[in-house]
Amino acid sequence: MLAKLHLLDSNCFPLLGSTTTLPTTSTSSHENTVTISPNKTTLQKVPYRPNTPKKLNLEHNSGSEFLKRKGYDGSVIQQKKVHSTCSTKWACYGGRIPAILEALNNVCDIDEALGMWEDRLSNKEMSVILKEQVSWKRGLEIFEWFKKGCYELNVIHYNIMIWILGRAREWRHIESLWNEMNAKGVAPVNSTYGTLIHVYSKGGLKEEALVWLQRMQSSGMEPDEVTMGIVIQLYKRAREFQKAEDFFRKWSRSESLVVGNNDNKVANGEMDRNASHVNNVCLSSRTYNTLIDTYGKAGQVQAASETFAKMLEEGVAPTTVTFNTMIHLYGNHGHMDEVSLLLQKMKELQCQLDTRTYNILISMYIKHNNINLASIYLAKMKEACLEPDLVSYRTLLYAYSIRKMVQEAEVLIQEMVKRGLEIDEFTQTALTRMYVESGMLEESWLWFRRFHLAGNITSECYSATIDAYGKQGHTLEAEKVFFCCRERKKLSVLVFNVMIKAYGIGKCYDKACQLFDSMKIYGVVGDKCSYSSLIHILATADKPHIAKHYLEIMQKAGLVSDCIPYCIVIASFAKLGQLKMAERLYREMIEYAVQPDVIIYGVLINAFADAGSVNEAIGYVDEMRRAGLPGNPAIYNSLIKLYTKVGYLKEAEETYKLLQLSDGGPSVFSSNCMIDLYTEQLMFEQAKEIFENLKNKEIANEFSYAMMLCMYKKIGRLDEAIQIAKEMRKLGLLTDLLSYNNVIGLYSMDNRPSEATETFMEMIRSDIQPDDFTFKALGYVLLNCGVSKQAIGRLEVMVKKDAPRGMQAWMSALSCVLEADEYPKLQMNRCSYSWMDLT
Repeated sequence: MLAKLHLLDSNCFPLLGSTTTLPTTSTSSHENTVTISPNKTTLQKVPYRPNTPKKLNLEHNSGSEFLKRKGYDGSVIQQKKVHSTCSTKWACYGGRIPAILEALNNVCDIDEALGMWEDRLSNKEMSVILKEQVSWKRGLEIFEWFKKGCYELNVIHYNIMIWILGRAREWRHIESLWNEMNAKGVAPVNSTYGTLIHVYSKGGLKEEALVWLQRMQSSGMEPDEVTMGIVIQLYKRAREFQKAEDFFRKWSRSESLVVGNNDNKVANGEMDRNASHVNNVCLSSRTYNTLIDTYGKAGQVQAASETFAKMLEEGVAPTTVTFNTMIHLYGNHGHMDEVSLLLQKMKELQCQLDTRTYNILISMYIKHNNINLASIYLAKMKEACLEPDLVSYRTLLYAYSIRKMVQEAEVLIQEMVKRGLEIDEFTQTALTRMYVESGMLEESWLWFRRFHLAGNITSECYSATIDAYGKQGHTLEAEKVFFCCRERKKLSVLVFNVMIKAYGIGKCYDKACQLFDSMKIYGVVGDKCSYSSLIHILATADKPHIAKHYLEIMQKAGLVSDCIPYCIVIASFAKLGQLKMAERLYREMIEYAVQPDVIIYGVLINAFADAGSVNEAIGYVDEMRRAGLPGNPAIYNSLIKLYTKVGYLKEAEETYKLLQLSDGGPSVFSSNCMIDLYTEQLMFEQAKEIFENLKNKEIANEFSYAMMLCMYKKIGRLDEAIQIAKEMRKLGLLTDLLSYNNVIGLYSMDNRPSEATETFMEMIRSDIQPDDFTFKALGYVLLNCGVSKQAIGRLEVMVKKDAPRGMQAWMSALSCVLEADEYPKLQMNRCSYSWMDLT
């Protein structure tokens, strides 16, 4: 371990922890300090000079023991925060570089830190020093120090500084460096332009990055393979896959690389599948990986497959990254057989699966609902001595939670706790929801309370937990979570919104209003969702007057951007038959310049159609047409319903034709209305045509058959009517009072007492209560069988005064009718005395 350059005051190390110093012979710790000479072979004493607290070359990130940065070669480096002793990475440089880097890390003044090596640094050492700087300001300071000395900076040093400044998005300093290079005659090389293109692209400045590519081409320099890969990454990041493809094709064929907007020559944005088949071009595995990933992002599975095959054909060994990309691509497109072949190929090439490979497989099989195989791959990962990471656990935990696999989820949680892995908010909420939806309320509360007491829950997480309880109707539990959130002072508009929603589901309408009104007390301003949710809750609960109050507040707050909240309240008024209030609110909406849509017109038209108000309904139809809004099937159905009520045949036919031209065609409802209209007008052929069409589509219902039965009765075609009745019974379409009455009436008309009686008995067994029409039809049956009108009248009176006793009398009378079919006279007389006794 290297000795410290200086023994500094402990205040200089607020982020580094304790330091280790070499012992001094002086009795005073401020007399001398031990340091290492540049050649690291001798120890010497230097006078102690008190310093102000040093500014360290570290960017502190509280809560993490790692610093992340990108190396000059594009790789991501994650290193532990540098302590007073040289890091392992620095030590691996060898020579005097570790000591130099440590001096720069601990000593703020560059002259003091680098003084003993002044004029003795090589170009390579200068490059390493610059590359290892975490802070761009420190890097620029060192770079300027180099320029003050006798050092001659070369293009590599400028490239490194461009990288450092680009990472910090210091574009002004980069432009200054570029001008400085030109002024000093430092000629840019391929990697200079590649670095410029990369940092501008990563900084979100795509067009500026392409300007650097144009400058490169204007200087007569063509991109090398690395720079070409950077440009493809640029286009891929912008999701301009065709341009990426075109650029690669031109580069590989040594064509002119003109950057512009007319590169897309393939229809519909599909990339040229033959572009990866380029002759006489040897590509690295990294370039192949970039191409395959680009094709994958573009959804071009075939092109990616051909590129992969070309890679193997050229003898370029695929890496784990290559296989991961291909597995992910095939998995996303459901090509599971190809995934199996890839895994087999990895085994053949002795290419080891890494954690990402297993994570891709786990995610892929979860996506295809094969949770068992996903679990197996987690076990295989452990067998391969690879530790599952947070992605592994979170992916499976979420899959277990939505499937309510409680036991499996708890096993994973135990593993995470054992390994000290953080349980994030998403996982925490997913598990709470799993317990709630599994009916394990006690477990869900204990799980939530564990994180609440630890203070590790954000406002969003409280919201999700409230929503989990609220959706299942557990209003009290949702309320308790809300109180916990309030206790932690993490209330937000989202928390209020989900609690209002929970109250709505639990039908706690007063509490929902009180909660909304209390928002301002906590300094929370309701948003559009707050108002819309509360208005919807109240309107659907048949409380439109209260909903209208909040709608007015919403309007004054300027949060009404469309007619949806008005439509909800108007529909609620219409449902309650309060059409004047519905119209009044509609007019208020127009006054506020809120434009109505076809849905709100449909609500009003349907409301007035139900009320039989033709003029009002037609008025809104005309208003809708003047607004340039087309009708829809819902409106056409409402109009046909209205026209059927008032007997407007011509208008109904015109509207029905519009339905026939629509995508879905006429509904059963509108078709039945037309049959009803035609029946009233005795238009048999038209009614039959619609009825047969419904039968052919197998959508004819009980009402369709009942209307046709009425039609046949009206025109005296009783045999066809009897056939319809038989079909209804066969299809199980005798379930409604109207249908039974129609069938009983038919049998009565055709003098079929036996069938009429059997239908009535079936009706009683089905718990369908007969009405006056039923008894009238049955009385006609008895009359035809010789029963006097006076006796039938007594039966009708009895069933009204004493329903059970009267029903028994009717049943007895009808039973006698059935028996009279076999013994006409004698039996009828006996039965007459029997049931007349009841009357």
